[in-house]
Amino acid sequence: MFQPFRIDDLETFPQKLETLLEKQKRRIDELATSESDDYDAILKPLEEMDEERSLFFTPLSHLNSVLNSEETRKAYEASLPLLSRFHSEVAQNEALFAKLKRIETKDLERRKVLENEIRDFRLSGAELPPEQKKELEAIDLELSELSNRFSQNLLDATNAYELIVEDPADVERIPESDLGAARFEEKGVTKWRFTLQIPSYLAYMTYGPNRRLREELYRAYTTRAPENAAVIDRILELRQQKAKLLDFANYAEYALQSRDAAYEEEVLDFLEELVRLSRAEGEAELEELRAFARRLDGIEDLASYDLAYYGEKLKKELYAFDENDTKPYFERERVLRGMLSIVEELFGMRFEEVEVPVWHESVRCFDIYRGAELAGRIYFDLEARKEKRGGAWMHDWETRFVDGTGRTHLPSAFVVANFPPSSDEAPSLLRHDDVVTLFHEMGHAIHHLFSRVRERSVSGINGVAWDVVEFPSQFLENFAYEGAILRRFALHHETGKPIPDDLLARIKAAKNFQAALGMLRQLEFALFDFRLHRRLYQGDEVQKLLDEVREETSPLKPPSYNRFQHGFAHIFAGGYAAGYYSYKWAEVFSADAFFSCVDAEGNFVREMAEGYDRHILSRGGSEEMSALYQRWLGRKPKLQSLLRLYEIGASS
Repeated sequence: MFQPFRIDDLETFPQKLETLLEKQKRRIDELATSESDDYDAILKPLEEMDEERSLFFTPLSHLNSVLNSEETRKAYEASLPLLSRFHSEVAQNEALFAKLKRIETKDLERRKVLENEIRDFRLSGAELPPEQKKELEAIDLELSELSNRFSQNLLDATNAYELIVEDPADVERIPESDLGAARFEEKGVTKWRFTLQIPSYLAYMTYGPNRRLREELYRAYTTRAPENAAVIDRILELRQQKAKLLDFANYAEYALQSRDAAYEEEVLDFLEELVRLSRAEGEAELEELRAFARRLDGIEDLASYDLAYYGEKLKKELYAFDENDTKPYFERERVLRGMLSIVEELFGMRFEEVEVPVWHESVRCFDIYRGAELAGRIYFDLEARKEKRGGAWMHDWETRFVDGTGRTHLPSAFVVANFPPSSDEAPSLLRHDDVVTLFHEMGHAIHHLFSRVRERSVSGINGVAWDVVEFPSQFLENFAYEGAILRRFALHHETGKPIPDDLLARIKAAKNFQAALGMLRQLEFALFDFRLHRRLYQGDEVQKLLDEVREETSPLKPPSYNRFQHGFAHIFAGGYAAGYYSYKWAEVFSADAFFSCVDAEGNFVREMAEGYDRHILSRGGSEEMSALYQRWLGRKPKLQSLLRLYEIGASS
């Protein structure tokens, strides 16, 4: 029923992939030149080949991210050009394009498949003359290689650095769970090792008392991979060339062809309005933090590397809360089980753990049942390790669809995070932020796994517009702040006592601490990204643009050595080019949906949950999200719901 996770031979993987792709190209040519213009005869075989490629290649792509090695890297890098060339050739197959334009259907899902296919053919250059098609193919191939190089440069730089702390005074008040991960012995002397891996980096930036060491760590983090400057220039140059070839003014206009937002000015107006509504409160929040640091430690020149440290202390003073207070109540295994139980109750599903082949001993796997019917499978890989790239993500593998023989294929997905690893001496204890992250990625996963769509290319997360794909993940994460939800699994890992009500209240009260500063930070990223793709920027122009955006958005300017863009993997290695605004765009949907689905006590309203599953989750990309949302609630999402979520403007 499900594909076992297995790669037999990394060394021969590219050759096997090439054989598969050549076989598929021959089959596609047969379909394109056949006499039939029937949907089942043409689109169903194409979708089955899409699934076949995913089943074969996704394990390598996934392994390269979670268990990176020289072998995975070589196989992955050798495979990328093959896939890029394959997709480019298919996208420029004139006979297939002509065939698709002749197919007719009255079925809603199938009509959406055809619309997407024809649009994507046009965006891939199907209507270009032969010489320009070759040029576009070369551009796509090089962009794929550059994206991987950017990511690999960043990973190598992250792993190359470590800060060794020898003075116990420099680690005072750092939580023991973080210190335990950093502590090591050298010649009988206890020392502590901090790295640029996110759990380690955040531990010192948030709790490390030595300001000089915080700056040293911050400088290392924000100057990683300087070689990515040249990579960025070339990526931007090629994206602009691609847009021009396809008769768009710039890459941003090209990107919006497959987004929920209709035009560039709509995106810029949206972002700039949020800046306008957030800036005054952001400045007030920063001034409050400056005054606090001055009063506490006599700091007169608050800097970027002080924000997390003094922010945590101020939050603790205001709300008697810091993330360390919550850790004893968020033991990773209990949180995972609790989250699954909540999803079961809300959506009428059941998770059953199974023993199957996995890539690391810490990975957990669960089959998903809707009633007595097997509906999907989910893998959790939650522990940080050196061979895993930073951050958290959901990666889809198998997709729910009905093939040409009438057989229903079931979906599967991976949820990946970098939480502190457990050991024989101590369990893995999570920050509340980690709990929120897990809920977020689970929101992505159930969007893919709860699909009931019959057509593969619009099932689950497939076919969902990029600027609303974060809606279901942001929606679910909002519930990780609700006491009624947290009480279900927040028990002390040693005593078993439930989390105190006053701590739950402090979590809720602290949720929007410095919310305007956080909003402005995200708007900085989004505006930089979107403006960067409206014309060609090169060399120092990139930094100049970022500085200009910061003048609008950032009450506190970072040090001049900060080269944030060299690590901005979302837009240079992660698919968010001219699309980082999507987080806030989707958050309008998620905030509005959230307030539609909770009662006054923060409990999930089951009737609304069922509607959310029926109209949003189960429909995948089979219709535009705005249409699905309109059908669910009978209206568009309200921008004001986003401001309400962050309590921005609540006092004005």
